Amino acid sequence: MAFGRRRQAEEPEKGPEATEEPAETAEEAPAKAESAEGGPFDSADSVPEMQRLDFGSLQVPIAPGLGFQVNFEATQVDEEGNPLDGRPVAVLVQYEESAMQLQVFAAPKRSGIWEDVRAETAKDIQEEAKGQTQEGEGPFGPELLAMVPAALTEEVLAEMAPEVREQIPAEFVEQGWAPQIIRFLGVDGPRWFLQAVVQGAAIEDEEQWQVLEDVLRGVVVHRGDAPMPPRELLELQIPKEFSEAGQDAEEDEEAVETFDPFERGPEITEVR
Repeated sequence: MAFGRRRQAEEPEKGPEATEEPAETAEEAPAKAESAEGGPFDSADSVPEMQRLDFGSLQVPIAPGLGFQVNFEATQVDEEGNPLDGRPVAVLVQYEESAMQLQVFAAPKRSGIWEDVRAETAKDIQEEAKGQTQEGEGPFGPELLAMVPAALTEEVLAEMAPEVREQIPAEFVEQGWAPQIIRFLGVDGPRWFLQAVVQGAAIEDEEQWQVLEDVLRGVVVHRGDAPMPPRELLELQIPKEFSEAGQDAEEDEEAVETFDPFERGPEITEVR
């Protein structure tokens, strides 16, 4: 099954990967890997002004119709494996029936890591998820499309909205799974690597994808000067808007899990 665009250019040779990155002077820093037009931006760039949520190492643009979640990774668990504490590891941007997960990592000074990450991601999907992958060329350079089997258990179907459930072909329901397309995009910046993972309608719906693309182009990365091993996650913080929303929704058991800055009142919970 063909589900992506053909690759249009050869990738540059990768340089040696360092084990740890010391801070460098401005003269030593490499130029930012530019996308086709605009960002994502490094904090040292001349950044266009727009309203953004501050997640520490990531500043993410906001626009009407967008919702935001913070994904957490457990750092402490109890004897039964239930999470007791966690750290934020990703920002999830939601728009209509689409979602884009953003993560940012440390990278070597003189070479990007997207080529290696892309190859490893494809291998994992093929061998562990029993899926299919195809490379293509997108607005930010080389990208990866994956088709993986998504479970359609009774529990999963019960959680779906009725209008969504009705659109699932009967053959998929009978076999217990359906093909799911996931789009992986990467941007190598100066000593950082930004990955975006897109799912939902934006895979095929150009209008929904354009909204998410505009968000990605407006992202600003704050790498910091501290030495970090390549591929280590840059620290994320919870924006003050999230904390204020959490306080207001603390006693509301049915509080929604997204923050929409263009609707009246805070609407955010931290997802653990």
